[in-house]
Amino acid sequence: MLGLELDAVLLARIQFAFTISFHIVFPAFTIGLASWLAVIEGLYLKTGEKRYEDIYRMWVKIFAVCFGMGVVSGVVMSYQFGTNWSVFSDKTGNVIGPLLGYEVLTAFFLEASFLGIMLFGWGRVSKKMHFVSTVIVAVGTLISAFWILSANSWMQTPQGFEIGDDGLLYPTNWIEIIFNPSFPYRFFHMVVAAYLTTAFVVGGVSAYYLWRGRHQKHARIMFAMAMMMAVFVAPVQLLIGHAHGENTMHYQPVKVAAMEGNWERGGNKPLYLFGIPNEETETTDYGVKVPNGASWVLTGQADGEIPGLKDVAKEDRPPVIWVFWSFRVMVGLGMAMILTGVCAAVLFFRKRLFTSRLFQLWCMAMTPSGFIALLAGWFVTEIGRQPYTAYGVIRTSESISPVAAEQVAISLILFIIVYTLIFGAGSYYILKLIGKGPSVKKDKGAYYGHTMEASVTKKLTTKDS
Repeated sequence: MLGLELDAVLLARIQFAFTISFHIVFPAFTIGLASWLAVIEGLYLKTGEKRYEDIYRMWVKIFAVCFGMGVVSGVVMSYQFGTNWSVFSDKTGNVIGPLLGYEVLTAFFLEASFLGIMLFGWGRVSKKMHFVSTVIVAVGTLISAFWILSANSWMQTPQGFEIGDDGLLYPTNWIEIIFNPSFPYRFFHMVVAAYLTTAFVVGGVSAYYLWRGRHQKHARIMFAMAMMMAVFVAPVQLLIGHAHGENTMHYQPVKVAAMEGNWERGGNKPLYLFGIPNEETETTDYGVKVPNGASWVLTGQADGEIPGLKDVAKEDRPPVIWVFWSFRVMVGLGMAMILTGVCAAVLFFRKRLFTSRLFQLWCMAMTPSGFIALLAGWFVTEIGRQPYTAYGVIRTSESISPVAAEQVAISLILFIIVYTLIFGAGSYYILKLIGKGPSVKKDKGAYYGHTMEASVTKKLTTKDS
């Protein structure tokens, strides 16, 4: 094709990376947004303050758009298991298939059923029933994350199976499969990342309103809640990430070596803040490093031993520079989130949280930080697992379908074009909703007790007076 030598495996990996990168941002955002909407509606029921209702009604529209785009992109992504990765699906289907099936049965149906009430139940169900629907949708997103993370974590730390004479994997212990060694760390790390992603989007949008002097009362509520997440949850994510790193060092030591840019196993290893891993010379060039830092962080001791990339053959190593830099992007943005929380706390005690123009600009700049950190974290996880699809069990080169590279290239180009158009339109609509802001007008129809009769009576009274 065009005189180029195409690699079907590489193209299939790029295609899957492209589709999952589009997909993952929507479920992650809806996980955090659904829980936040449940909190907002709970506060409305408790206080009766209409500002909470206005905020809810604005963000539930954004939730609906993101939920829809997440479903569409997820369906496309799942088809690739059959088109590009049929050998992997055949070998691991007895293990992965039921986990993905449980996700549909226990989460997707639950979300889809009550999402209708959540979106279209205005005035048609009681306040409490509508709140219950929002909570159920929020719980459904967490259940969905549970099964998806369980399946993906099994690919990182596979256990609870045996390989049959036909080369297929058969489950022997479902508890070991579901609760595999990396699952608890990855599940909580992902859920907290979703909450922080939502918090910084809400924080950035409300900072924009404060900056422009629009929707001030609503913006203060949203901004305060977002900053509370930055203050209390961002440091928790650092602790979870550290525990996750220790777990990864035990079960996937080569991935940790790539994350640290460390080539030789041993102690007293430096922590590279910046550098350029060179796979030809097997060194990390132009390094800016903290002496003994990597050993201290990963083992708690300055002379603690950490793994090296040279522990395995070159063909068993992941693409080092991608893992190395993706990890630094993720951690760097995480530290920026913690810094945001510290600044918010200081400004709160100085009574300048809602008036600092510089901090508002900073929060607007941090709006996409959660999405970028999320994608960087997934790059570390997925690229760092290479050259395996199921770590240590099935190699990526052994997992691909017998499909021509040209076909994969054509479908990849089509995906790029279609995704750009469809998701570009969806993102444009979301930006329009954000630009409009929380509406303070009451509906003409019924919603939470505002009946048509009451609205008409008010208008007639006003006209007579």
